[in-house]
Amino acid sequence: MTKSAFGRQSLRASALQALAVTTLLSLPALAADPIKIGAVLSASGPAAFLGDPEAKTLKIYVEELNKKGGVLGRQIELVLYDDGGDANKARTFATRLIEDDKVVAMVGGSTTGTTMAMIPVFEDAKVPFVSVAGAIEIIEPVRSFVFKTPHTDKTACEKIFEDMKARSLTKIGMISGTDGFGKSMRTQCLRVVKDYGITIVADESYGATDSDMTPQLNKIKNTAGLQAVVNPGFGQGPAIVTRNYGQLSIGLPLYQSHGVASKSFIDLAGPAAEGIRLPAPALLVADKLADADKQKAVVTAYKTSYEKAVGQPVSTFGGYAFDGIQLVVEAIQKAKGTDPQKIRDALEATKGYVGVTGIYTMSATDHLGLGTESFRMLEVRNGGWVEVGAR
Repeated sequence: MTKSAFGRQSLRASALQALAVTTLLSLPALAADPIKIGAVLSASGPAAFLGDPEAKTLKIYVEELNKKGGVLGRQIELVLYDDGGDANKARTFATRLIEDDKVVAMVGGSTTGTTMAMIPVFEDAKVPFVSVAGAIEIIEPVRSFVFKTPHTDKTACEKIFEDMKARSLTKIGMISGTDGFGKSMRTQCLRVVKDYGITIVADESYGATDSDMTPQLNKIKNTAGLQAVVNPGFGQGPAIVTRNYGQLSIGLPLYQSHGVASKSFIDLAGPAAEGIRLPAPALLVADKLADADKQKAVVTAYKTSYEKAVGQPVSTFGGYAFDGIQLVVEAIQKAKGTDPQKIRDALEATKGYVGVTGIYTMSATDHLGLGTESFRMLEVRNGGWVEVGAR
C-alpha cells in the first residue's frame, strides 16, 4: 500500500470513528432506557370485573402517553402481571417486579387481599405502591411508600349515613359480604354509625359462594322498626342480595357500596336494582355533570378514550387505575427522574390533582387525599345512574 493510500484510509477511519462517537452521544436522547412501572391486577378470576378494566386502562394510557413522547423524553414500559385474585400469586409477582423487573413504582392491587399481601414487598424495597383497592387498612396506619386512589370503605359508610340522615332513616339493617372488603366496610360502618344518630337493628352476613341470601334478608325484614338496609360488599354477592331483596318485596331503601359502582351491577341485579342508592365517583354520571364541574373535562376525556378503545362501558374501577398511573407519571415529572424515594415524596406532596375519582390532596398523614365530598350519591333509575341529594 502506498503512503498516500494509507493516509487516505486513515482519514476515512478517523472520519468514521468521529461519526460513530457523534452517533453514540446522540443515542441517549433518542433511545434512553424505558421507565418501568409495574402492575399486578386481578384481570382474570372472581375479581376480573375489577382487574380487567384496570388492566385495559393502564395499557391504553401508556400507549397514548408513549405516542406523545413518554415522560422526561423516555418511553414508559408497563410490566403487568395477572394474579387471578390470588394473594399468594400477587406477592410472588410483586417480588418479581422488584428483584427482576426493577420497576420504579407500582400501580395495582385490585382487591384488598392482594394489596395487603404485596404491601410488605414494596415497603421493604422502598418503592412507591399506589393501590386501586378499597379498604381503609391499606392506608391506615400510614405506610411510607403506600398510597391508594379509591375512596375508603369508611368514607363510603359516612356518605351513605349522611344520605340516610337527610332522609330521617334512623333504624337500619346490614347484610355484609365476608370477603376482605365486606368485612372491612362492615367494621367501618359500625365504628361511625352512631355519629349520625343511626342504630343498626339487624346485622347479617353471607359467604363469597352463597347463591341465595333469602334467609338472612327474611331475618332483617322481620326486625321491628326497620327503615332501610345497607349492603357492604362487592362482586356478585350484592347483585344476589338485590334480586332477593326485590323477591321478598321488602320495600325499604337499599344502599350498596361503591364496590359495585358499574353498569355490570345493574345488569346482574336486573329490575330489582331500581331505586338502589350508592356512593360513587363522578365518572358514572359523566354526561350529566354541569359544565362548571371541575371534574367534567377529565372524566369525559377518560370515558371517551376508554370506550372508543375497548368498545365497552367505562367503570369506576378502571378510573381508579387511570388516577393511579396519572399520579405516578406526574410524580416522576416532579421528581425529574426515577429515584423511587423522590417519586414517593412527590406523591405525598400531591395537591389539588383533578382525577376521575375525585380531587386529590395528600399529605404525610393522608395517602389518599379524598373525603366524602368527592363521592356522588347515585340512584338507579330506568336502568341507569342519576345523582341525587346535595353534595
